[in-house]
Amino acid sequence: MRLSPEEYQRICAALGRRPNELELGLFELNWSEHCSYKSSKRLLKLLPTTGKHVVAGPGENAGVIELQNTWCVAFKVESHNHPSAVEPFHGAATGVGGIIRDILSMGARPIALLDSLRFGEGAHARRLLRGVVAGISHYGNCVGVPTVGGDVAFDEAYAENCLVNVMCVGLLKKSELKRARAGGVGNKILLVGARTGRDGIHGATFASQDLIGETEAKRPNVQVGDPFTGKSLIEATLEVCQFPELIGLQDLGAGGLATAPAEMAARGGVGIALDLEEIPLRDPTMTPSEILLSESQERMVLCVQAGSAQKFVQVYRKWGLEAAVIGEVIAERVYRIRHEGRTIAEVPIELLVGGAPVGARCDVPMKRQGVGARCNVPMKRQGVGARCDVLKELLRSATIASKRWIFEQYDHTVQTNTVVGPGSHDAAVLRVKGERFGIAVTIGGNGRFCQIDPYEGGVRAVCEAVHNLISVGARPLGITDCLNFANPTDPQVFWSFEQTIRGMAKAAQALELPFVSGNVSFYNQSAERQIYPTPIVGMVGLVEDLGKLVPMGFQREGDLIYLIGQLEGGHVGGSEFMKVFYKAWWGDLDRTDIELERRLLRAMLALTDRQILASAHDVSEGGLCVAVAEKGFVRGLGARLDLGDSCEEFLFGEWPSRLVITVAPECEAPLRKTLEEFGVPYRRVGVVSGDSLEFCGERVSIAELYRIYEAALPESV
Repeated sequence: MRLSPEEYQRICAALGRRPNELELGLFELNWSEHCSYKSSKRLLKLLPTTGKHVVAGPGENAGVIELQNTWCVAFKVESHNHPSAVEPFHGAATGVGGIIRDILSMGARPIALLDSLRFGEGAHARRLLRGVVAGISHYGNCVGVPTVGGDVAFDEAYAENCLVNVMCVGLLKKSELKRARAGGVGNKILLVGARTGRDGIHGATFASQDLIGETEAKRPNVQVGDPFTGKSLIEATLEVCQFPELIGLQDLGAGGLATAPAEMAARGGVGIALDLEEIPLRDPTMTPSEILLSESQERMVLCVQAGSAQKFVQVYRKWGLEAAVIGEVIAERVYRIRHEGRTIAEVPIELLVGGAPVGARCDVPMKRQGVGARCNVPMKRQGVGARCDVLKELLRSATIASKRWIFEQYDHTVQTNTVVGPGSHDAAVLRVKGERFGIAVTIGGNGRFCQIDPYEGGVRAVCEAVHNLISVGARPLGITDCLNFANPTDPQVFWSFEQTIRGMAKAAQALELPFVSGNVSFYNQSAERQIYPTPIVGMVGLVEDLGKLVPMGFQREGDLIYLIGQLEGGHVGGSEFMKVFYKAWWGDLDRTDIELERRLLRAMLALTDRQILASAHDVSEGGLCVAVAEKGFVRGLGARLDLGDSCEEFLFGEWPSRLVITVAPECEAPLRKTLEEFGVPYRRVGVVSGDSLEFCGERVSIAELYRIYEAALPESV
């Protein structure tokens, strides 16, 4: 059992007796890091979670934000890191299935998926990459939910622990919102979907420990998904969501029946009695412990009014699914497990669900050692070649190179809601059929920044997502996050976790953005290394008029190129330039000017509304030159840049708060007037021209750069 001696004694004292083996299994899962958030919940309270658009915040299966005309968007991101490291295809596939059911549990139709992936480098990483991408594409394509965006990065910090974070977005009317709760004594508990098997047993506890030792032995902990059953489950559940007798529903994810019904009871302030012999099984020889701990996929739990169960059962059976009454709501606030007429386990709901001891780790501030200005002094003295050659090498970097090889394996047009898919803009855009407005979605995060300065890295994770949304003309509305860290019992790790959260909270508060859902994934380390502190931020925004979408790429020759935001003073610390040319992650990291970020956000929204912009793209991986090249790739247009003899920091640094925009010459005056109105610095840096990129006295064709950009990833996998 993965319970500490102190936790075991706490359980015994609360029960007034020793728990039996089955009860210990219940506590092991419900008190696992993965389910209880015992190390993180104290710090997660620092994140802002309220706002005028919030309909449902943290504590539910997903967050919900109101859009317009009573339309709402449900969204959440989850991790499936350990399962994907052990069995990449099924680990990634079931990560997709699980997050889809989280959205479905809110009464929303899943309409889009995004994924944020991190891998090491070398043959093993390539095998994991191929397996993960195949798993995501298999499940998403078959279940009929488009994968519309994401990001992928490569670093040896993720060699033994790849990160597979998947975000799902769903659409619903406000009146259709459902909650994951049970209520009403005598009401019935239904288990619907697939039969229960032995796959995924102890999956939650597996995700709550370091990935050390022989990983092959962990394969039984990985669930196996069936997207065709998942599709039927979506349609059947959306059908029964229209029934007034439905009280609550919950996805059966981590912990299976050991956790989900108890969580529903806790939210509803009731108890639940379960009859294990009523559960449809794949193998009738399964023991009570195996039944409770199974994490078989494509299953959900419903609470329905007494006397209405058969109505629900008929719908699920119509869709070829199992459905059975497996228990009832009781007045006593206990989780009671019955088998063949006798009670085999009974524990208080409050103790089981909310009783895990909350860790109070690392209250003493710490300082990360070994970072700082030491890289920047020699860099200014040691050149790395011609500027064009540097740009080519950066475009060959797997982190920067085109991800077409990946996203072309995904169906991003199914459901016909995709206005902007992967590869052409900074964020994906989805229509709401019958409405002028749309939804913009993005996901990403840079662990290298947090490795250098976790507070600043947390700030940037939020601001980068904001930049992606405002670059397409969307107003950011809400955040979901997945916080990927190593072992929380390591004081340095926990200090990084705390600092990252404080940075994210600072940025979100300043930009008035609530965190409405999220996930924490600890224990991402092996015997050899820890991952970088990696906060992945998913964000949803409102495009008020799809007719005013802002393109990413250059649109026409003669348009003027402007750099706006923080124009000078930046370094190259933590950049891909440092990694490619100096094989290092360290360096100075410029602090984000939060007030400038506020002004930049407001200015970009005004420029969009006034239809001044011809295109926009944020400056991120690879710096300014890579951003300009990427703008040229969209239509094959080049640019003449007036940058003088700019230093490497200006050309390739990844310092914050910068966007590259273009405007038609006749819009230059209103552009400058708007930027001055909001106090945003600007600099004209060139003009769209020809089919080559000219800068710093050098010239290279866009076609040559594009060939490098497109070929790099396929050649490496």
